Amino acid sequence: MILGIISDIQANILALDAVLTALEQRGVDEIICLGDLVGYGPYPDAVISVIRKRHIPCTLGSADEQLIYGFAAGEGSSIADTTIEWTRRMTKPESLEFLKTLPVQQRLHTPYGRMRFFHGTLESNATPLDLSRSDNDLMRELDQARCKIIACGKTHVPGIIKLANGYIVNPGSVGLSLSGKPGADYAVLNISETAVHASLHKVPYDYNAVAFDIDSWDLPEVIAYAIRHGKMVSPQEAAKDKKRASTPPAIGRNGTSS
Repeated sequence: MILGIISDIQANILALDAVLTALEQRGVDEIICLGDLVGYGPYPDAVISVIRKRHIPCTLGSADEQLIYGFAAGEGSSIADTTIEWTRRMTKPESLEFLKTLPVQQRLHTPYGRMRFFHGTLESNATPLDLSRSDNDLMRELDQARCKIIACGKTHVPGIIKLANGYIVNPGSVGLSLSGKPGADYAVLNISETAVHASLHKVPYDYNAVAFDIDSWDLPEVIAYAIRHGKMVSPQEAAKDKKRASTPPAIGRNGTSS
């Protein structure tokens, strides 16, 4: 069984299209999604439409939940609040209704054993599963979930942990990778009865076009920066980067740029 895993699309249709093409080229048997179809990016309806039409099994992400249920609003980030409010105004009612149908977790039978996938942790899709914890702690996560494979997202940073009792995989983020390089993250699991070969991948896409659209909608500059660079910075640094990118080079007396 060859399984493709995607997560945290964040309303970025160009990144999603690139990842789905890459997964088709790898000949995956099935694709699963760990949630956060919306939030931060400028194309929420387009992303939801693709997931619906392709019947990709998907769980409810924290941004999805915040969008459709007011009580799930986060405590901190004004950036998240700003983008969610914008997304609420721009998203069609049928897209919102689809998000309400998503379960918080799903199960999958694989040749290696049972698999569970969700956005954050078993207890909360708003809390990321910390893969830096000790092996004993992570083994208890598998035991608690009563499965051999866990797939989780939320962190936007990919990782694979092989344990004595199974595997935990975070595919990173399709639409807002924070792994230090721009591009769209995904994972592939080649699953047999005796082992799991898990690999992480990053595919290029036109992230400058997405950043341009984010700027055009007056969404927070830090999101456009993160998409272009694969990391988050302060709003002040993001504004400086935008100014540098939009400032034409000075022309010297000899006609050369400086």
